[in-house]
Amino acid sequence: MKHNRRSFIKKTALAGGITLSPFSHIFPLKHPKNKELPIVGHGDYQYRVDKNWGVQNPTQYPVNDCHEMVIDKRNRIFMTTTHPQNNILIYDRGGTVLGAWGTTYPGAHGLTLSEEGGEEFLYITDPESHKVGKTTLDGKKILELTYPKEIDAYQEASQFKPTETAIAPDGTFYVADGYGLDYIIHYDANGNYLRHFGGHGKGAAQFECCHGITVDYRAATPTLLITSRTANCFKRFTLDGEHIETIALPSCYICRPVIKNGKLYFAVIVTRDWGTYDGMLAVLDENNKALSMPGGSTPTYQGNQLVAPVYDQKTFLNPHDVCIDDDENIYIPQWNSGKTYPLKLIRV
Repeated sequence: MKHNRRSFIKKTALAGGITLSPFSHIFPLKHPKNKELPIVGHGDYQYRVDKNWGVQNPTQYPVNDCHEMVIDKRNRIFMTTTHPQNNILIYDRGGTVLGAWGTTYPGAHGLTLSEEGGEEFLYITDPESHKVGKTTLDGKKILELTYPKEIDAYQEASQFKPTETAIAPDGTFYVADGYGLDYIIHYDANGNYLRHFGGHGKGAAQFECCHGITVDYRAATPTLLITSRTANCFKRFTLDGEHIETIALPSCYICRPVIKNGKLYFAVIVTRDWGTYDGMLAVLDENNKALSMPGGSTPTYQGNQLVAPVYDQKTFLNPHDVCIDDDENIYIPQWNSGKTYPLKLIRV
């Protein structure tokens, strides 16, 4: 994408308001112009930071932890949050809330968008209530799964703490039990068990927190790209669960992989210390080389090994996900961040 192209599309992004303290709720009162916003990122992937894009009146649309976001065909942005008043907030691209729904997913976490026969659906994972739900965009329940009794390792529902789903080309889907036993469970489109693989461990085909999963269509044969967060890496598998490769990203506690226009994006929730804010984002090319680390230091390599990035001390709190629109702007929800609303990075 050329720089003049990005200059043209900047007008599609609406700026937000005053700076929000991470530990208070302040409704935005004024709107600085985009040129006043700070810039982060590196090389051809730089962004203006609008921390006030998603700020709302908390008495109307409160949030606790904000986990994941997806964008539908109508450019509406859906977000999971764990507030008991609403599990889903729906934004437009300008940062206005269009609606909210849901109280049955107290730990609303993973959010995946699926299109079937021209209609879009949401897959929601909830590690707190130990279930996976499929709903319409307005919250009507289509399917709900609890723990996989077909797998001997699961003796009770409390062991099942799913964090993410991914939809296969044939309509079957995968559930990543990232906060549970670290299995990837494969179901048919109706929720019937097909197979499982992985499990907790340090082996090549095992995981240490399989927090995120997606189907990677960038090669002729689709594969699964799966986070092993505590191990600071991605692992690639066939759709049948055979390990292909491990992609090491030192110090990067990765949430989930998101692929847009051939590039791999993800949130690094923490790099060194869970007790402080030191997360950032990453953009990788088709060869898994870091091009930009918004909120962090310039990507540097020693040989083929990424040097552990360093937080910039200002941009993010605990970024948990990335949602990329067609203009390659990025929307970021944050976990355990003083009930802050999502922010936006505007591509420059």
